[in-house]
Amino acid sequence: MSEPWPISVVAPPLAGRATASQRWSNLVFLHWRVTPEQVAPLLPDGLKPDVFDGSSWVGLIPFVLDRATVFGSPPVPYFGNFVEVNVRLYAVDARGRRGVVFVSLEASRLAAVLAARALFSIPYMWARTSLDLGAGELRYSSTRHLAAGAHSHIVVRPTTRAVVGDPLADFLTARWALFTRVRGRTVHLRNHHEPWGLFAADLVTLEDTLLATAGFPGLAGTRPPDSVLYSPGVTTWFGTRG
Repeated sequence: MSEPWPISVVAPPLAGRATASQRWSNLVFLHWRVTPEQVAPLLPDGLKPDVFDGSSWVGLIPFVLDRATVFGSPPVPYFGNFVEVNVRLYAVDARGRRGVVFVSLEASRLAAVLAARALFSIPYMWARTSLDLGAGELRYSSTRHLAAGAHSHIVVRPTTRAVVGDPLADFLTARWALFTRVRGRTVHLRNHHEPWGLFAADLVTLEDTLLATAGFPGLAGTRPPDSVLYSPGVTTWFGTRG
């Protein structure tokens, strides 16, 4: 297996024409250290845990997805606009390519959930999701339909302290692809956006069972995150596999 490719805060260009785009806004990145042994069984075949400072990492990340387009279409109304909360891991393949592996993604638009699962086997879950803004705080909420025990309530207060040149922050956020399993094969799907604008943030409240449901009990409620970051957002383009 090749050595992992270097982390770069600047995305490599997509190969060919972008097939879709989305705006990601008001992102919160909550991350915990975990052992590679905890992560490895959850990864698709052919991948190993990506490691920083001797640890693997699990992320709980809420944000607003909107202005979604497909093949140059105008933004898709309603179905292309929702709050998402995902649990994600970090992996590297035999070629050294880095990427995200999603364990679960909560979203309130059933059509988007079904399309992502059918086309790319991305484990979206239909949930009631929301974001309330006020008093300098972001208050995210998610409750899974037909499984109300899978929920998350996150309150974060962003600061004005910019995070620049931090190796851990770059490791956790400078990710230009996702890995997923499609028709029995592990595939690498590319994305591209401008470098993140990252800021330190304070976690005010966390009531969450999504991490435990994903296979990581004993994090939320017992251990504070090892990293809390905020970004106003980026517009992201998606390309073909590669």
